[in-house]
Amino acid sequence: MVHLFSPKISTLIICQRRIIKKTGFLCVSLKSHQYCHSSPQIEAAVAEISKILKHNNWQFLLESSHLPQNLNPDVVHSVLQSIHFSLHPRRLLDFFEWSNQHVGTAQNLHSYSILALVLCSSNLYAPAITVLTNVVEARFSVSDVHGSILKLCNECARFRSTGVVFELLIDVYRKRGMWNAAVDVFLGIKGGNFRISLLCCNSLLKDLLRCGRMELFWKVYGGMLEMKLSLDVYTYGSVIGAHCKVGNAREAKNVLFEMEENGCDPNLIAYNIVIKGLCRSGVIDEALQLKMTMAEKGLAPDKYTYTIFIEGLCQQKRSSEAKLILEEMYERGLSPDHIAYTALMNGFMGEGAVDEAFRIKDAMVAHGVKLNLVTYNALIHGLCQTGNMEMATSLVREMIKLGINPETQTYSYLIQGNCRERNMEKVSEVLVWMNERNLAPSAYTFSAMIDELSRTGDLEQANLLLKYMTERGIKPSIVSYMTVIKGYVKEGKYEEGMRILDDMWQKGVFPDVFCYNSIIIGLSKAKRMDEAETCFVAMKKKGVKPNAYTLGTLISGYTEIGEMDIAERYFMEMLDQGISPHLYNYTSLIDGLCKTGRTVQAFSIFNVMLERHLLPDMHIYSVLIISLSKNGKLLEAMRIFSNFCDMGLVPDAYVYTSLISGFCKQGDMTKAFSLYNEMSQKGITPTIVTYNALIAGLFKSGDLERANGVFAGLSVKGLIPNKVTYATMIDGYCKSANLGEAFRLLKEMQLKAVPADGFVYNALLNGCCKNGDMQKALSLFNEMIEKGIASVLTFNTMIDGFCKSGVLTKAVELVEDMVDKQIMPNHVTFTIIITHYSKMGDMEEAEKLLAEMQKRNIVPTNVTYTSLLHGYSKVGDQSKMLAIFKDLVAKGIEPDEVVYKLIFDALSEGGNLDKALKDWNELLGKGILKGKVSEILIGTWCGGGDISVVLGLLAEMSEQGYKPSVTTCSILAYGLQRVGFGEELHKVIDAMVSYGWVPPSMSLIDLVNQYRREDIQSDPSVQATPEVACQI
Repeated sequence: MVHLFSPKISTLIICQRRIIKKTGFLCVSLKSHQYCHSSPQIEAAVAEISKILKHNNWQFLLESSHLPQNLNPDVVHSVLQSIHFSLHPRRLLDFFEWSNQHVGTAQNLHSYSILALVLCSSNLYAPAITVLTNVVEARFSVSDVHGSILKLCNECARFRSTGVVFELLIDVYRKRGMWNAAVDVFLGIKGGNFRISLLCCNSLLKDLLRCGRMELFWKVYGGMLEMKLSLDVYTYGSVIGAHCKVGNAREAKNVLFEMEENGCDPNLIAYNIVIKGLCRSGVIDEALQLKMTMAEKGLAPDKYTYTIFIEGLCQQKRSSEAKLILEEMYERGLSPDHIAYTALMNGFMGEGAVDEAFRIKDAMVAHGVKLNLVTYNALIHGLCQTGNMEMATSLVREMIKLGINPETQTYSYLIQGNCRERNMEKVSEVLVWMNERNLAPSAYTFSAMIDELSRTGDLEQANLLLKYMTERGIKPSIVSYMTVIKGYVKEGKYEEGMRILDDMWQKGVFPDVFCYNSIIIGLSKAKRMDEAETCFVAMKKKGVKPNAYTLGTLISGYTEIGEMDIAERYFMEMLDQGISPHLYNYTSLIDGLCKTGRTVQAFSIFNVMLERHLLPDMHIYSVLIISLSKNGKLLEAMRIFSNFCDMGLVPDAYVYTSLISGFCKQGDMTKAFSLYNEMSQKGITPTIVTYNALIAGLFKSGDLERANGVFAGLSVKGLIPNKVTYATMIDGYCKSANLGEAFRLLKEMQLKAVPADGFVYNALLNGCCKNGDMQKALSLFNEMIEKGIASVLTFNTMIDGFCKSGVLTKAVELVEDMVDKQIMPNHVTFTIIITHYSKMGDMEEAEKLLAEMQKRNIVPTNVTYTSLLHGYSKVGDQSKMLAIFKDLVAKGIEPDEVVYKLIFDALSEGGNLDKALKDWNELLGKGILKGKVSEILIGTWCGGGDISVVLGLLAEMSEQGYKPSVTTCSILAYGLQRVGFGEELHKVIDAMVSYGWVPPSMSLIDLVNQYRREDIQSDPSVQATPEVACQI
């Protein structure tokens, strides 16, 4: 047998076997890199392996020995380290690969590094790349890999010139899309003695640009500048492309000029990149200027350049200019391709120039460019967009004839176009056509059909399409479902919308917050808040989290119906969930709280705004001031306003106008003009809204002359009256019976093209009716009907006018007419006619109207019942009056002072004074009768009975601190005298004098005479009617 090993080596192997037998293993975990062997043993093994590797049959020799069993990563590393320059690199690589099969554990990182460096030193780049790829796949960290190679380079002078290894490592990372790692390697060596080639840098820049990793791109470019690399045309091209990618085309243009300054002549590619960037940025004229610069430098635009210009011009709707570019291409001998032609056709289609688009199609064919699917799709899409469906369908037939098969998108254009034209019959035909060609509509196409069906209210068909989609295995998108939901919400079919949500869950399409919001918003707008809350609870149970719009809608909805406690609860829930309320949520809540008199809570919400710094201080204060002013809380508003000014903040015109408007509504014109003067002094220019408020306030306070002066001065201040200004002036003139001026202003509005709305016409109509000019009123009324601006108020005004003119039949006809015109009568409509029938004593007709009113579920008001009571009082039917009163109370209507007086009058007239006084005492005890109500009802005591009862009641009133007027005392004196009281009456007068209600100098005769002088001149029902007719 041939001895392959020396006696010394054989002895060593035997020793190693004994060690392995005793210990059971040669190496331990790689984590600690500690091995249970002695250094001399490793050295001996390394020396023997190194010696064997010099033989050509090294693999046979190693495998025939016991050395493979003793191999570990450290031994392999030591072998590579000891002989890497004395052995051919390929032999080292083969040994390393062989050792991988025998080590059984991961190799040492330094082994890979040595191999990579040795291979690169010998220009063996392909195997070096393989080694580095294995390093990356072994998932060593970038910093460890970089550090290992760098350490070896610093330790060995022969490796220091091998910077190419870093380039290869960068390429490996780059090709695997590990952009951060590639850039980390580049940045790790840019400050050292190694230089990276421009080719490597350019490749990295190009890939980073392609993948949109712009932050890394600029880091690498910055590193290149620090390394003082000489940039070439490719580098500049990438930099130009980077600027263009982020829309900074002008900076790209600057880089182009910078190239020339640095001695690098831009090539056609660089110019094309900048031109494309400029076109995409919309500055196409600059791009055209650059084209001229190219020509000056001897660079001729190529086909790509011209195509860029054609696309850019068409996108800017300058297709005629794009056509000139196409003609220039012909002149220069360049052949436009289908991209250029298609872009131009798209451009003309987008501008509605269909004929011109087809001329380009003909030119394309004439120049030998075949029409393809893309071209036909562009034309068909354009025709469908312009509604030319017949020609679009014809084109589809043409392309089939030419052997160009339409795709799903082609038919989708037809479907969408027919949907827009609301021609669902044609849509069905296209679907059949697609089915014949084994094509199925896309989910997007179905969405278009569903959207159109939902928009036109054909929700049944939309639902069938959803079902059809699922049956065909096409999963409808959330958008498709939401379109149908919105359709149902629009029609007020909220239950159907909820059913769609349940259907979505069952089909595995999970509704998002926007689906639920559609229903919650709809229900809230309809003031169906209980159902909105039910939907909200269901949404949360399904795990769908509400957003700001969900909770904001609930806040607004509950605020709208005055349920402020619930609105506040949702507001707090919003804050608890970390959802930031929108400004509208704050203002809506503050506004609602102010309306309901809850100023403390309004200030609390205001403080939340302050804490959250939602808006600058001025805006926050403005919200509260405006809301308080709008809701008549002017004392609180002025207090906030004072604090606002004390902080050095300057209110804007909107804040001042809100305060001025508030004071004008309350009739305090002194304060309103004081604020107006203050804002003018501070240099804050009043707006037309400010002057509108002042004009309205002046009319309300009866100062017509000053109102007219403010209006006349608007032009001097450079302000143009708007429709609100004219409406305010016309309404004011009508209410002051100055119809001539009112109609003059209407003509002025028409001359100045200021639209007159229903409010203006209703004001004029009311003025004519009050003035008794029913002919003019009827002319206006007919004009309003023609213009479509007649409302229930319009009809009510005319009905009242006819009633006052004694033409009740015409008034009743108008009620029927308004129903025919789908304008439903309201309680005011019926009350007007009931009032006039009651005045005439025709209570049978009045009762019929009351029954009709209740049949229509229209609730009568105090005014309605008052008219009936007056009517029955006039005909002396006290029992009917009491029946009407009981009906009023049963319906939960709070009687007013007029109703009470009529009832007490009826009781007294019937000789039932005891009951009248008893009822009065009971109401007084309940605190119902206060102020003017009690004062009027005192007059109902006139009638028979014990004078001591009257004196007792007077004493009780005095004890409660109530002081009736002299007029009331005169009514009582007259009534008592009328029913036969004589001497006893002086006791009543003495009591009144002692309580300080009448002067001591006034006698019984004086009181009675005063009653006669102040006797009510007109029937109270006559006073009630104008109030009814003028309600808006």
